[in-house]
Amino acid sequence: MFNMVLDSMKLFLRGQLFRDNTTVLTLWLLGFVITVALIIGLVLYVSLWLGALLGGLLGGALMPYLFRNLKYN
Repeated sequence: MFNMVLDSMKLFLRGQLFRDNTTVLTLWLLGFVITVALIIGLVLYVSLWLGALLGGLLGGALMPYLFRNLKYN
């Protein structure tokens, strides 16, 4: 299992894991921006720890939706 993770990391760092690396980075950046906006917005209305927890949870739940159509090599 650990070897599979290492092999995937090596392929990703070499740019050979996904067919279109630009799409992967764009979707990751979009998810990051949405998560940060959620955290900041929630922290303004609820406490710091609850805003961070809910924002991280919602942002993490968004990632599989964003990455659903990625193509691997």
